[in-house]
Amino acid sequence: MTLPARSVALAFGMLGLLLLCQAAELGAQQPPPPCQAPEHRQFDFWVGTWTVTTPNGQVAGTNTIEQAMNGCVLHESYTATSGYHGESFNIYDASRGVWHQSWVDSSGLLLSLEGAFENGKMVLQGETVGRDGASSQQRITWSLVDGDPDRVRQLWESKQGDGEWTVAFDGLYTRSEG
Repeated sequence: MTLPARSVALAFGMLGLLLLCQAAELGAQQPPPPCQAPEHRQFDFWVGTWTVTTPNGQVAGTNTIEQAMNGCVLHESYTATSGYHGESFNIYDASRGVWHQSWVDSSGLLLSLEGAFENGKMVLQGETVGRDGASSQQRITWSLVDGDPDRVRQLWESKQGDGEWTVAFDGLYTRSEG
């Protein structure tokens, strides 16, 4: 190989090495994919298609919870046997370290809840104002039933003023086929 040919080969080799180093540096600078921290996966036990029954075994409706927006959001779509319909968006707000749910439904209700996953349960709370202007506290707890990933209990409780918590809805979610 002549001197100019060696110089060209050496120059291309060095250029390739430089490009490889730059590509590795760019790869190292890429932020991790969003919503991959373990906290973002705490509510994934709720993902699925469910038949919802009341404590006496009567079917109350169906609910589908899907991951959306690159796995950053859980989108819920509930339809009761009565035709009532509601949807929620659930997200872990990493900047504040809390879970947030925004629920809207066919009756015009907007419910904003926040909370955390603790002791194997997702517990979200918020306040609503009724048509009469009175405010009430709302608390919803989701948990696996006996550790079974195909059964989830949703317990919705409400409290007026300094009163006692009362059950607004107690639903057993059983994973549906399909």
